[in-house]
Amino acid sequence: MNAVTHNDLVYYQFACWPGLKHGMFTRKGGVSDAPWASLNLGGTQGDDLDAVRHNHDLMYEAVGVDPAKACTTWLVHSADTVIVNGPVQGRRWVALADGMVTDQPDVALVMRYADCTPLMYHDPVQGVVGAAHAGWRGTVTGAASSVVHTMVDAYGCKPRDIQVGIGPSIGPDRYQVGEEVVQAVVDYYGTTDSLIRRDPADGTAYLDLWAANTLDLQRAGVEQIEVAGICTATRTDEFYSHRAEKGRTGRFGTVIAL
Repeated sequence: MNAVTHNDLVYYQFACWPGLKHGMFTRKGGVSDAPWASLNLGGTQGDDLDAVRHNHDLMYEAVGVDPAKACTTWLVHSADTVIVNGPVQGRRWVALADGMVTDQPDVALVMRYADCTPLMYHDPVQGVVGAAHAGWRGTVTGAASSVVHTMVDAYGCKPRDIQVGIGPSIGPDRYQVGEEVVQAVVDYYGTTDSLIRRDPADGTAYLDLWAANTLDLQRAGVEQIEVAGICTATRTDEFYSHRAEKGRTGRFGTVIAL
């Protein structure tokens, strides 16, 4: 990944997409006050909504997308993916879903995170982009592969042509989970190998969201995957972390557009 600075904003771009409009934005460069300081893009955490809207404008300007064509979803920790052709009139979000795809130029797909896994998709052959939000619930129900299947069904994409970037999320050394999550991993993947690590001292379980989403994508036929490998719970200087900051925090954002 490559770090980019635009005015006071700092964001990352995947190395495989040098000409694609996209970015995974850090918490730096916005106007929100603590504890949401400073580029908070979440409007339901208690921050001033004027500040959140201004932060969105800063993000769009940095990447060079039209705010009037920006689309997002109301995130519900699902594995549902929707086809997006543009904003829905009279509403800030297009659907209740955790995945989006589009083949429309300049239609920006925008999502928000604070430990869950950002996934960004590009098929340069068919001219399609996608985005997904995968917490543990989405991960163990196929949020990552859902976007792939939708790209294939809706646009005729071939999985081998689809490139996926897995962005910053809580890392495998910090994401302690309960036994119900372990069972959900077994139910979906059929194994916990390389997905669940046990603490040798007390046997508690830790989930590797990066490995789990990578495996889901590979099973869907995706071969080109780049993993950021940045832990949000460790790097709260750059990213918001719901777990590390005990829920009192903002949301960082991703944006991608043809």
